[in-house]
Formats: sequence, structure tokens, C-alpha cells
Amino acid sequence: MSIFLDHSSRILVQGMTGSEGRKHTQRMIMSGSRIVGGVTPGKGGESVRFEENPVPVFDSVADAKLATRANTSVIFVPAAHAKQAVIEAVEAEMDLVVCITEGIPVGDTAEFNALTKGSKTRLVGPNCPGLISPGKSNAGIIPATIAGPGRIGLVSKSGTLTYQMMYELRDFGFSTCVGIGGDPIVGTTHIDCLEAFQADDETDAIVMIGEIGGDAEERAADYIKQHVTKPVVGYVAGFTAPEGKTMGHAGAIVSGSAGTAQAKKEALEAAGVQVGRTPSETAELMRSIMASPS
Repeated sequence: MSIFLDHSSRILVQGMTGSEGRKHTQRMIMSGSRIVGGVTPGKGGESVRFEENPVPVFDSVADAKLATRANTSVIFVPAAHAKQAVIEAVEAEMDLVVCITEGIPVGDTAEFNALTKGSKTRLVGPNCPGLISPGKSNAGIIPATIAGPGRIGLVSKSGTLTYQMMYELRDFGFSTCVGIGGDPIVGTTHIDCLEAFQADDETDAIVMIGEIGGDAEERAADYIKQHVTKPVVGYVAGFTAPEGKTMGHAGAIVSGSAGTAQAKKEALEAAGVQVGRTPSETAELMRSIMASPS
């Protein structure tokens, strides 16, 4: 089992005919994903060849879904057009929409994120690396060769720290790794992933990676305290970040004592989460849990 994405996922790529879309579609196909179509307005009826297999291109998500029975869409569309791309996918009632695009105005994100509430669509992102269920499917830009299948669940705000944690724990492997993105507003949250991993019979333990800014990690800590019985280890990026300076992600900014790495660490530890001071220390904490007799 895995969360949100598995071997039955039928994936569309919005923006497949662009350079980034084409490159990452090839990588997804090579990692076993079922890519059933691409969407580029004005290019319907064309196809893009990956190795020996042509993938059809459609003018709209609705057309592509009707022709291919797709249930997942990955968006590689420039920021100026990303809002319309997400709205189109939601209106077509895709089960899962993964928005890789960075630099989307917060107002646009707020608008399309609000549209997903109450819909059947789960949005991951924007400004995220996507998600991977190793050995089953890969929707986004996470390299499939870092780690194989296993019984650890990973949810992270940071793409690069997702990759590092997968590499550090590659000998144990992962059920699903979800990069939720680091913008101030994202679709799927830490709590959404924690809930899904808690319910997943093939996830034994969870790694949660956060960062400075906002209160998402504190809210996740409250959720863990009340609802999660599986072991959780955490890491909060930004212990050395100077106050008032945006660090990496648009949402990673500290003001006063709110949103600091130390405050988040304390909230998580109060919920029973073991928190590492570095990614490698966090991986060692998880290693100890996985190596312990059940």
C-alpha cells in the first residue's frame, strides 16, 4: 500500500511539450509511472515520443481524461499560467494534482487552493518536487534511483531535504515520500500526510521535515499528540537563520519568536517526536527506530 499514488495511477503531464515537462516525463516513465497523455492547448492531436512509445497530446485536461481515463495530473506550466492549469485539472475532477511550478503569486495559489476545498481533487504543491511511491509510481521530479520501497513514510517542505533523507535511509526504503512545498499556501499539508501514513498498513514510521516560518509544524505537533500512534522523527530546517530574513522558501521567514526552529522543535518534542538537529542526526534517529525489535 502507499498514500495518494500507486501502480494504478494514470498520469497526465500538463506542459509535457515544454523542455522541463518533456525531461521529467521521460524520468517518470523510466521510473515506472504510467504516463497516459500530455496537455498543451493548441497541440491536441500531436504526440511526443519517449523511447519507442508515443504519448498523445490533448488540448485540455477534460479531453485527456475522457480519452485516457487519467486520474492524476502533474503540472509543469510557467507561473503566469499555472493558476489556470490547476483550475482546469480541478474542474476536470482529477483525483490528484501535483503542481511543480515555483514562483506562483500567493493570490493565485490562494484562489486555486480554495477551489480544491470541497472538491474531489487532492492538490500537492505548488513549488514542490511531487511525490513518489518507490517501485510503484512517481509524479514529479524526485529522482527514482535514490531509494527503493520500504516501510518509512516521509513528508517534507523541502525538495533537497527530501532527497537527502531518502538517500540517508535508502537501506530501509519508503512507502511514499511527499514533498508538499514551501510556499506560504500549499494544498496538501503535513497533517494530511500524517493522517494518511497513520492509516497505511505498510508504513511503520514517519519522518516529518519542516522549516522556519508559519505554524504548520506546531499544528502538526498537536495532531501527532492526539492522533498518531506510529513513531515520528522530525527535522526543522533553519536553526541558524537570522530573524526577518526569508530563507529559501517564500514561507520560511521568522518574525520575533514566532516560527523559529527552536519553538517548532520544542512543540514536536512535547508531542513525543524525536527531533534531530541535522538531517543526518534525524536519519540516525529513524534508523534506530527501524532497527529496533517491534
